[in-house]
Amino acid sequence: MMITSEEFVWRAIPPRPRSSHKGTFGSVLAVAGSASYRGAAALAVEGALRTGAGIVTLASVEPVLAAVSARLPECCLCPCEAGAAGGIAPENIPRIQRQKATVLLLGPGLGYTVQSAARAAETRMLAGTLLPGFAGSAVLDADGLNAAADLLQAGELPHPQGDLILTPHPGEMARLTGCSAADINADREGTALRFAKAWDAVVVLKGARTVIAAPDGRCAVNPTGNPGLARGGSGDVLAGMTSALLACKLPAFEAAVCAVYLHGAAADRAAAKHGEAGMLPHDLFAELGGLFAANGR
Repeated sequence: MMITSEEFVWRAIPPRPRSSHKGTFGSVLAVAGSASYRGAAALAVEGALRTGAGIVTLASVEPVLAAVSARLPECCLCPCEAGAAGGIAPENIPRIQRQKATVLLLGPGLGYTVQSAARAAETRMLAGTLLPGFAGSAVLDADGLNAAADLLQAGELPHPQGDLILTPHPGEMARLTGCSAADINADREGTALRFAKAWDAVVVLKGARTVIAAPDGRCAVNPTGNPGLARGGSGDVLAGMTSALLACKLPAFEAAVCAVYLHGAAADRAAAKHGEAGMLPHDLFAELGGLFAANGR
């Protein structure tokens, strides 16, 4: 087990070559957002854009696309028809599959049983269909994890052809594993390592001192971050950041470790300016840019 260091992060994230172009840094397809959770998609998309992805495309319903495009004109759009409770209808799956991307981000703001049983069923269909057919790597977050928990109970966790990263908080990890959140928190490193191997996926077990575990037994504990991150939207930013580093061709474990470290380091800078109570997830972006600039990235 290692404690992530600044040296590890900047060794893993190289400077951008002078001859690079947008294709050099991959493309992220974010399947995210619903009528109830428009901001989740915006935060995830900006997280991916601000962490260096070459192209970011958002597949979502019109109210979400309108909100995101007004804030982030750099984001490409894949318009989707609405399904139950204002989410993405499964009929959009062929349209989504036609989008070119090297990394699939699935989950932020998609909606689940809080909206309706029908919304949960549609989100499960999105996850169960899009993941196995995807040629690149994938990040599962938020309602993508809720869908994965139900799919696991029904048989197996669907995988893309490339690597898979899961980013659960302890409550989501409890649903995925059938363990209690208390038991998970009593052995965070052991739990993350055990299920990373069982699922053949990198597991990012969020919380104070987030744990990142790989199927091959590597494990890192993150030293950055503060309680200012304990609010809705922080995880959406992290999911986008992780997807971007995957798109930039970092291996899955390194992408997850670096994203978690930078997410926490940006939060520490934001807390110094706004206080832990006053900082917001979107404050991370300016501080993240400062970290990249200070380290020649």
